Amino acid sequence: MRKNKRMFIFFFLPAGFMMFIFFLIPAVKLIVDSFFKYDIANISQKNFIGIKNYITVFTSEKFALCVVNTIKYVVGAVGIEFVLGLLLALMLNVGFKGSQVMRTLMLTPLMMAPLVSGLVWKYLLSDQFGIINWGLCRLGILDNTHSIMWLSDPKVSLISCILADVWLNTPFIMLVLLAGLQGIDPTYYEAARIDGASTAKLFYHITLPLLRTNIVIVLMIRVMDALRSFDVIWAMTQGGPNFSSEVISTYIYKSNVRFGQVGEASAMAVIFMIVLLTLAWFFMRNVWKVNED
Repeated sequence: MRKNKRMFIFFFLPAGFMMFIFFLIPAVKLIVDSFFKYDIANISQKNFIGIKNYITVFTSEKFALCVVNTIKYVVGAVGIEFVLGLLLALMLNVGFKGSQVMRTLMLTPLMMAPLVSGLVWKYLLSDQFGIINWGLCRLGILDNTHSIMWLSDPKVSLISCILADVWLNTPFIMLVLLAGLQGIDPTYYEAARIDGASTAKLFYHITLPLLRTNIVIVLMIRVMDALRSFDVIWAMTQGGPNFSSEVISTYIYKSNVRFGQVGEASAMAVIFMIVLLTLAWFFMRNVWKVNED
């Protein structure tokens, strides 16, 4: 027993040390910085101001707008990705001629870095030389290539970022759900069909209940990932125009790097970190409940 404990400690130490270096120390530094006001001209000078940075953040209209944009982004992107991923997983699980090739092609976006994906979609949606508007013009849907300003119109800029995120991450959801579908015992469906169950009943009473663990896990990963999205949005719009696609992660970056508001940026990051940890706890609790059931 003691030998097993020693082996456990031995294998845990490297991971624990790396976690301490790259997570705990920066997190402590972040919390400490959130209680100070830094001088932009001389960053080494700082004054302790208590919770004033947090009060500034909570009363900031710009931060409130970023929170709203982040919620819209997460709900829109993850919602569409889940529906499309589930439909594609169900289609590929049935199996048809060429399904293996189709599955391979669908996984192509996963091989691309988010920043590269954002740049690709930036050029695709360009109103000057983008292929999207050009194709819509050829189909007669648009009068000219400037009819929809995907990246410079505040009404559609966030939607453009969501489209890029959907293209990039739908294959991941499809892959996880497809793995869950292929792990379901076919005898459940055979027994239900003998009893006269329809396709809809098979889906609601067999597929969804047995897929709950995969659904909770994939939603947890994607919601957490979408909340901290930065690369795609930064490459496409940098949060503009006029804060229309500004999310929490891009606003924290701008506040810290561009405007030198280290204290306020740290306070926002601490709040954001608490929200992410709370959501992670909530999702993990649901995963444990599903496994217990």
